[in-house]
Amino acid sequence: MTNTDGGRRTKVARVIDERDMAGMGARLEASWTGESGDRKSLRDLADEFNQAVVESSLRSVGSAPMEFEVSGTYQALSGEPNADATRARRRLEREGVDVEELTADFVTHQAIHTYLKRDRDAALPEDDRDPRERKVESIEKLQGRLTAVTESALSSLAASGALDSDEYDVLVDVRAVCPDCGAGQPVSELLRQGGCECSLTS
Repeated sequence: MTNTDGGRRTKVARVIDERDMAGMGARLEASWTGESGDRKSLRDLADEFNQAVVESSLRSVGSAPMEFEVSGTYQALSGEPNADATRARRRLEREGVDVEELTADFVTHQAIHTYLKRDRDAALPEDDRDPRERKVESIEKLQGRLTAVTESALSSLAASGALDSDEYDVLVDVRAVCPDCGAGQPVSELLRQGGCECSLTS
């Protein structure tokens, strides 16, 4: 829901209006609250927003960017100054994009949060799940992210010839070891059952 109260607009609201990014506000809110499916973090939403800004800039000069061009260009511009960043800036300049104006419209995850709270009066839904299940979900998401990063690293190294193959299976297993009996088990199982079997059966 959009908050129409007066006052100074947030940066996100200004960029959405100036770049005519119709529907972006509703999309951010739905992704943050989980209305459109799995909830996205504020950092992920900031990346998504900034990529939309890159796409807007490219389209404004008549370019029809492919998804990988938008993502790669944003990663280059938002990272440390290096050869990739220089190439990205030069390519944008050749296309007629004002790079300084483009990067000035990038926002942080804090700016996304301010926009959602102040301009859209958005709030996260109450989570009535068992707190242990919430912790398990967080851990499993981190395991999935670590797996994806590792697989990407293997593929990159294999492509450059620094690794013999990218066909390795990646297994991420976070385990907890009981200080009393010495038994180890996946952390998710430990949390779901409320402790080690040695203490639960004693």
